[in-house]
Amino acid sequence: MSEPEITDDVIAAHGFTPDEYAEVIRILDRAPTFTEMGIFSAMWNEHCSYKSSKKWLRTLPTEGPQVICGPGENAGVVDIGHGQAVVFKMESHNHPSYIEPYQGAATGVGGILRDVFTMGARPIAAMNSLSFGETSHPKTKRLVAG
Repeated sequence: MSEPEITDDVIAAHGFTPDEYAEVIRILDRAPTFTEMGIFSAMWNEHCSYKSSKKWLRTLPTEGPQVICGPGENAGVVDIGHGQAVVFKMESHNHPSYIEPYQGAATGVGGILRDVFTMGARPIAAMNSLSFGETSHPKTKRLVAG
């Protein structure tokens, strides 16, 4: 069974900019197969790599005398004195929530709570911030309407 040809439409459908596609070619030292395009697309999407929000996340402070555990796989931990700490976790579930709003959001919140528990903490509060994007987009209208 042969794989589909890599065209500009296939590249765009996988969410790659021309520069990102060129980077895939540079990494592989050849043009990728269709399957490899899928793998890079999955690993480089916003949910996995934070490719569009990384530049903003880098502007936030992550070190200091009160930081017990900074950015990483689980949640951040900050010493608030008197033998207590606060555990923070943020999660971007943009793509999964766009594809399946209810289940995407549920797994996002579940991941946040899992990471807080992993740090040995117990949640006392949670907040979910929603953004539906451009109000004129047809899918946004459907999401807001319920």
